[in-house]
Amino acid sequence: MYSSMFPSLVFLNLSLLIFTNGVFGVETEDVGGMEGDPVTLHTGVEKQKDDLIVWYYGPEKTLDVQINGKASKTIIADRVAGRVQVDGQTGSLTFTNIRTTDSGLYNLKISSKNRASYKRFSVSVYDLLPVPVIIRNTSQCSSSSGSSSVSKCSLLCSVLNVSHVTLSWYKGNSLISNISASDLRNSLSLPLEVEHQDKNTYSCVLNNPISNQTKHLDISQLCQPCAGSYFETTDLPVFLIPVLLSVVIVLVIGAVIYFRTKRGGYQKANLMQFGHTETITEALTVKESKHKIQQQV
Repeated sequence: MYSSMFPSLVFLNLSLLIFTNGVFGVETEDVGGMEGDPVTLHTGVEKQKDDLIVWYYGPEKTLDVQINGKASKTIIADRVAGRVQVDGQTGSLTFTNIRTTDSGLYNLKISSKNRASYKRFSVSVYDLLPVPVIIRNTSQCSSSSGSSSVSKCSLLCSVLNVSHVTLSWYKGNSLISNISASDLRNSLSLPLEVEHQDKNTYSCVLNNPISNQTKHLDISQLCQPCAGSYFETTDLPVFLIPVLLSVVIVLVIGAVIYFRTKRGGYQKANLMQFGHTETITEALTVKESKHKIQQQV
């Protein structure tokens, strides 16, 4: 009794595997692309005249494309209409402008007269990567209380609205630190602290499995000394500090004397001009008086 039931149980289990997974023992081929790229799913066979080729999408096995060789008819679902091309020789499927929403599992079934073959693809479509942005943490200057902390430059590398990515800091070719985003869209930030006089090369890298974007750090541009801490963060010899202060004082005194002298010259010129004007006025008054006397006579 048990021996007669065993083949039936094996057949039932095998049928369940075929129904849930497409076909027992079929390997999945991974295919990746960036949004907007052309991506092709290759059948790997030459299509025969009477073959029936069907492409299914997703776990529900939604019909995407059906090529009926016998009826010489091709059906393309609305979901991919206008965005896919079908190779007439092989039945391969090409997305001309793939989207992130096209990610998922694709099952292929090719039915001939006496056999059926299967193939499966796992498609991953990634967003175009933005270039990371590196900024300096300016709050460091206001919170610094000693020369040891002021000599450090605190930086932050950030990206916005990303998923399925890793953000990393590199010193040369060596990884310093990294952080990853899941399938949800997130903003990522990764800090870094370097010396102002550091001569090493640093870069912030954003990457996914098929692409990357790199931003190189310019320490001389971003890591300027904090205001008021110049003498603490430079290699200026101590004995030169009084000399520079003396030069500044002399320049200030010289500027004051110059402007005062110039101002005094303007005042003198104004006085002279005022006196000349008074003389002319007096002369005109005398002339008018003489003219009136002559008229009376």
